[in-house]
Amino acid sequence: MNLPTHFSIKQWSENDRPREKLLTQGARKLSNAELVAILIGSGNSQESAVRLSQRILASVSNRLTDLEKMSISQLIKFKGIGNAKAVSIAAALELSRRRRFEITENPSKLTSSKSAFDLLRPLVGDLSHEEFWIVFLNNSHMFLGSQQLSKGGISQTTVDIRLALKQALLHGSTAIILAHNHPSGALTPSTSDYEITSKFKKGCDILDIKLLDHLIVTENSYFSFADNGDL
Repeated sequence: MNLPTHFSIKQWSENDRPREKLLTQGARKLSNAELVAILIGSGNSQESAVRLSQRILASVSNRLTDLEKMSISQLIKFKGIGNAKAVSIAAALELSRRRRFEITENPSKLTSSKSAFDLLRPLVGDLSHEEFWIVFLNNSHMFLGSQQLSKGGISQTTVDIRLALKQALLHGSTAIILAHNHPSGALTPSTSDYEITSKFKKGCDILDIKLLDHLIVTENSYFSFADNGDL
C-alpha cells in the first residue's frame, strides 16, 4: 500500500481537525501540539501535522519556553518543516513573548530588585543570546520606559555608556536600572560586569542620576548588584 505523500489537515476526520476544533470549542481546548499544527498546516509523508508538532515539542521536553529559543535552522531540521513553517512558529512565539512583556510593562513603581526582575524576565530571561537593557525611572521610581542598549553573542555584549545616559536624560529620568541576561543560566557576575557597573555609576554620579541596580537575569532567577552591596 502506498502512503500518501502529504498529510494535510483537510484529510482528517472533522472531529480531529485542530482548526475546526478551535472554531467550535475555543483555542483553550487545543493541546500545544494542535496549536503548533495549525501554524504549520501539514506534516510530512510519514506523519500528520499534529504528530510532527508532538515530535518537535518532545525535543524540548514539551516546554514552550525552550521551543521559543529554537532557531530557524534548528526547526527546519525536522522533516516537513521548511523555512515558511519555521518562520510561522518563530513569529507566533515572538508575539507571545512581546505580549508577556507588554503585560508587565505598564507604568508602575519599582520598589525592589524582585519587581525589576518581574518586569525584565519576560523580555530577556529566556534568550539564547545576551542583551543589555536600561530601565528609566522618575524620582519616585515610577517606570518611564526601557530600551535595549546592545545585543551581543552568548558571552559578551558592548554598551555605549554615553549614549545610554543621553537617553536617560531625554526620558527625563532621575534614576535607572541596568539589566542584562546570562544565556548560560549562571548568576555570578563577570569581571566585565563589575567594570561596566562601575563606569555607569561614575557617569550617573556626574549627571545626578541614581543608579538603583544592575540585574543579571536568567529564566528563573536573578542577581542584584544592589542587594549584594556592589553599588
